[in-house]
Amino acid sequence: MTMNNLVNKTQQPATSNQPQATSFTHLECTRCGKTEPEDKLLNLCSCGGPYFARYDLPAIRQSWPRDALKDAPSNLWRYAPILPVQKKENRLTLGEGWTPLLEAPRLRQHLGLPNLWIKDESPNVTASFKARGLCLAVSRAKELGVKKLAIPSAGNAGSATAAYAAAAGIPAFVFMPKDVPQPFQDECDFYGAQLELVDGLITDCAKKVAAGKEKEGWFDVSTLKEPYRVEGKKTMGYELAEQFDWELPDVIIYPTGGGTGLIGMWKAFAEMEQLGWIGKKRPAMVSIQSTGCAPIIRAFDQGLDHAPEWENAQTVAAGLRVPKAVGDFLMLRAIRESRGTAVAVPEEQIAAETYECSQLTGIFFCPEGAAAVFAAKMLAAAGWLKLQHRVVIFNTGSGLKYAESCRRSLTRQENSNHATSC
Repeated sequence: MTMNNLVNKTQQPATSNQPQATSFTHLECTRCGKTEPEDKLLNLCSCGGPYFARYDLPAIRQSWPRDALKDAPSNLWRYAPILPVQKKENRLTLGEGWTPLLEAPRLRQHLGLPNLWIKDESPNVTASFKARGLCLAVSRAKELGVKKLAIPSAGNAGSATAAYAAAAGIPAFVFMPKDVPQPFQDECDFYGAQLELVDGLITDCAKKVAAGKEKEGWFDVSTLKEPYRVEGKKTMGYELAEQFDWELPDVIIYPTGGGTGLIGMWKAFAEMEQLGWIGKKRPAMVSIQSTGCAPIIRAFDQGLDHAPEWENAQTVAAGLRVPKAVGDFLMLRAIRESRGTAVAVPEEQIAAETYECSQLTGIFFCPEGAAAVFAAKMLAAAGWLKLQHRVVIFNTGSGLKYAESCRRSLTRQENSNHATSC
């Protein structure tokens, strides 16, 4: 099957030809290496490290050749044998995954990057890549008998949690900063989640979840504080490989808050090599943040393995406003192992870039995705990106939810510029 056929493939119903068995064997701590049974309900390891799901990859390699994907459903469950939900009836789906890989010719010309591609995650349910992770987290929670879910969120993760919890019939409790754009709040309300607005950042919301989970009986589905959101995000890596006919791109430019997407794709590439689906080539992984909240970039530049908390975090790109990430060491490890880099985009550029990207592509970019495009400009100008590089930029969600906050940001900047000129 050619790349263009894969890129343009439309949604298809599930078929009985797709293998339904999973070879999920155990959980393994990414920090200390401790293992736990696959049927144990866990958050973080006792050492504080996130768990990864592990599989019997040799067995999967024998039973599930990549050619089997030609009959697979056009959602993330096309990769069911390498996902942790063991019973088909627990695999929730709202049409998530298998998002388009777009050529964006006018943006290519604008950036001077003829081999640029956009992986557009906005067609996902709840209009962001967060649907992938929460699909897996809530499906697995359902399988393990969880009765209540709780999550701190900067926006999209809360929306996705509320949607999949509604599909599963599990009560959801979402904690968001009170200045999160209204559309995120409305989604939680319409999906039936109980929403609490918090005076502070996502880290303050996380403290609320931690303080109440024992008393209230919540299972915490925070970023990387349970093992399964990363499994949903890793499907972006499988899709990229499949859409590029199993030849990975040279560079992936990815906006990172909690970083589960970057970490998940790096995990996917290792799995696919063991499955015999790809070779040893890896993309250079590029982490993008805002100068208003750039803990990973600072840690990368300083050669640190962990990222100290960023104080007074502020950015119009709500998904990047994560002052302290649980998986900081995993992000930094992937960036360095891939010979990638980390870029802080000037905060004052992000709202304007959202407009420009949307007008050059016909995609309503979210601010996080626009920040990734501006980073590509910076890297191309610095000579780090070359003409021959095949580059994928992730637009992680729809700009529809951010329209009002972007307008306010531009107005503030215009007023500030006017005051300065006077």
